[in-house]
Order: sequence, then C-alpha cells, then structure tokens
Amino acid sequence: MTQSALDKSASYGDIEKAAYVYSALRRTRPKCRRDLKNYVKVFLGIDVPNKKICREHNSPMDYLWHSFSADFTADRKANADAIIWANRAGGKTELAAVATLLDCVFKPGCQVRILGGSGEQSSRMYEYLTGFLRDGPAPPGSIIPTVGGFEEFLVAPALKAKCRFANDSAVEVLTQSATSVRGQHIQKLRCDEVELFDEDVFAAAKFTTQSTANLLAAMEMISTMHRPYGLMQAIVSAAPQSGTPVFKWCVWEVIEKCTDRSCSRCPLWDDCQGKAKKADGYLKIDDCITQMRRASRAGWEAEMLCKRPSLENVVFDEFDPAKHVQPTDYDPNLPLYRTLDFGFVNPFVCLWIQVDSDGIIRVIDEYVRSRATIDVHAEEIKSRTVVDEEQVAATFCDPAGKSVNDVTGTSVVRELRALGIVVRFRQSGILEGIELIRRAIRSGDGQSTLVISPRCQRLIEALQCYHYPEPGSTAGGELPLKDGVHDHPIDALRYFFVNYYRTTKITTRRY
Repeated sequence: MTQSALDKSASYGDIEKAAYVYSALRRTRPKCRRDLKNYVKVFLGIDVPNKKICREHNSPMDYLWHSFSADFTADRKANADAIIWANRAGGKTELAAVATLLDCVFKPGCQVRILGGSGEQSSRMYEYLTGFLRDGPAPPGSIIPTVGGFEEFLVAPALKAKCRFANDSAVEVLTQSATSVRGQHIQKLRCDEVELFDEDVFAAAKFTTQSTANLLAAMEMISTMHRPYGLMQAIVSAAPQSGTPVFKWCVWEVIEKCTDRSCSRCPLWDDCQGKAKKADGYLKIDDCITQMRRASRAGWEAEMLCKRPSLENVVFDEFDPAKHVQPTDYDPNLPLYRTLDFGFVNPFVCLWIQVDSDGIIRVIDEYVRSRATIDVHAEEIKSRTVVDEEQVAATFCDPAGKSVNDVTGTSVVRELRALGIVVRFRQSGILEGIELIRRAIRSGDGQSTLVISPRCQRLIEALQCYHYPEPGSTAGGELPLKDGVHDHPIDALRYFFVNYYRTTKITTRRY
C-alpha cells in the first residue's frame, strides 16, 4: 500500500471513529441544563438564549429545561403543565418543536400531539420537527451532518401530519376542532398560539393528557398575548391559583448582543436602556428597529415587549392598575355604600364603596359568587359589612331586581328587604354609567377620582378586560360585550355611579 493510501486509510478511520462518537453522543440523554443546551446547539444547530434580561422574565432555556427535565426529576410533580408567554419572533414554536423531538427521542412511549390556533400554526411546529429529522449539510470531507439527521430514530418516513419513532413514541398534528381533540389519551399536548383557539376546543383539550408510570402529563399553552380579554389573558390570570408556571420572555431575552452601537442614537434606547448589551439571542437589532417603526406603540408593547396587550377594543383603556389600585381600607368617618349586580349562573356581585371629602371614590372590598341563593348572598353581605344595616348610607342595585319571578312569585328586591337589606335603584342607560366611570378614571383635566383596593381582584380584572365586540361580530353595536364574566363587576360599579350622581330622585320601593 502506498503512503498516500495509508494516509487516506487512516483518515477514513478517524472520520468513522468520529461518526461513531457523534452518533453515540446523539443517543445519550443530557443529564443537566448545560448538557441540554450544548446538545441542542450541536445536534440541531440552535443556540437557545439562556439569559434572563428583564427582572420578572425567564429565558427561553428555562422553558426548555422545565419541559425536558420534568420526567427525570426525583421530586415527581402532579403534572408538567406550563404557560409560555413570549414575543413575536421569540422562537416559541421552534422551541416547542425542539421539546417535542427531545420527548420522542429520550422518553420511550411518549405520545405527543400538536394543536395550533389554526391549521397553519400546527403545521409550522410540525415542519420544524420534520426539519430536525432530515440530515443537514455536511462539511467538506466529513460524513458527519452538522444538524438534524434524527430520521434514523423513526420506524418509517414521516407522514404529512404524524410520525412514529422506534421506541414507540409518536407525534401527530390535531385539527382545531373539539371532535379531533376528544378521545385523545396522550402524555404531552402542545397548544400553539392559544390566543387564536376556539374556547370549546380549548376546554376539550384540557382532558386529553394522562400520566404513565414514567411520564408526567403535560399541557403546554404557548402564545403571545394580543388582547387583554382573550384566552391567553384568562390562562395567565388563573396560573397562580392552578400553580402552573408561566415562562415569559420578550424581545430583550432573544435579541442579539449589542456591541458596536451608540446608545444615545439608537431608536430602541427608550425601551432598551442598555438591555441589549447583556443579551445573547439571535434577533437582528436592525430588524427589531424596523418592526418598531412599522408598528403602533401599543402593538410594539404588546407583541414585542410583552407588556399589557393592545387596548384598542377595551372600554376603559385609561384604567391603569399602577395608578388606580392602592391599599384602601374602611374609614369610620366616611359614609359606606354598597352596590349589587344580581346573578345565579353568572356571578352575583357586591362592592363596598366610600367617597371622601375630596370626591375620591374608594372601592374597599368586593364579594363575587355564582350559584347561590339570595339568602346566602344576604348573609355574606351583612357579615362582611363593618357597620350595622341602619348605618349603611345606601345599597344600590340593578333595576331589573324589581321584576317578579314567574316561579317564585316574588322579586330579588323584595327578598333582600325581607332579609334586612334595603336597596335603591334608578333607571339608566349603560352608556351613561360607562361615561361616569370613565370620568372617574380620568377626567377632562387629567385627574383621577377612583381608587380600588387590591382585595377587589375581580373588579380590577373586569376594568382591564371589559370590551366591545370584535369588528364584524354578530354581537356588534355601540354597547360593550356582555361576556358573562367581566360585565357583572362593571355593572355593579355602574349602578353606584348612576345612583350616587343621580340627576333625578332615586326610587325606593317597599314590597
């Protein structure tokens, strides 16, 4: 054998050995967060951002580690659910596809389903996944692919909407319909762009995941928050009660590191304040500048900074919790008012309100409850009222409460009076009350006369979410949407305003 042949033989041996090591490492499960980051970078070509830039945010790597490691921790939890709230172009869909591949490669028998807010959205995540399965380009003279090449883990070529792995794991794309979702018994469900989901489909999806002896059930809810009254807002608001972790990041967690720009001349400076100097992401700074200039300020804040969503369709768009929510307690030197909105399936609401000498309206407490009778509500209202009934300045209510029920033969107003609560009311239009609330939130001279206690969480949420029907909706018109949730606390507040600032005599009737 010639020297050149020997050299070539040795070269082939080195390449084959490297290929063997490469293949073995690809089949080795990452044991820690650093291993996982390196694994994804080497075998998928994705350098997942790993820095938390904003104090209250997370890094994308935080989500990926949570999703992957939940099934391998000794401290086994009830489930591995997660909410992912991130900016446009924040890598949410691609990262969820990475998590899906890792589940299928390293968790035998793991059944994963992808459910998007639209067929296109579902396909995008699956396309990322199938891209990982194909071999990437190899460097000159090497037989080792740079990225991808996970197709060897499949039992057969991937189909248009599903693929199966040799270890009995599988992925399938579901359509946005309750029929498609019902009947599924899987371990991992990834819901992409939840904000676009049909609420019935989302409700059905909650019952699809089941744990096995080795795998935790997980429902991952992924989206940008476009609207303050949308599905994503409701999910995030409910997260503390359910104990579901929220992984939130914005443009600063995924933007490229800024190294050679003058901050004083950068269009991003007002929002950035130097954050990009610490970043380790991939979004091009120039692209972000272009997108900011194209968008409205409200759109930029909602879509890229993950601040409160656009208030374009919100009734009380000038309500600001940072300004209007302050600790405020009962003052024995001020008269106490109550205001009621009636409901059974929809919530019954009572608000306790005082007005000080400067005209500041102070909402000091709330009571919100569904599916209880009037006697139960009356008992709770009286027990939470800090003064005797005779000392309550007035209790205002919905004029509809005077109507006699065909079944009981009585009215809510009459029942409350029999239980020791005297109510007052006057007829008014919805728009009249809304305008009075708006004036209290911010008057023509820029002043506010409304303060709400942090105890009033349902009212605070309602003031942020009460909205008009979507353009083109069959429920269109000039009046806000009665969604059965946010309208009731607002109605109770409205009855206070139209009665307290009455222009005609309040009606007090005895039944």
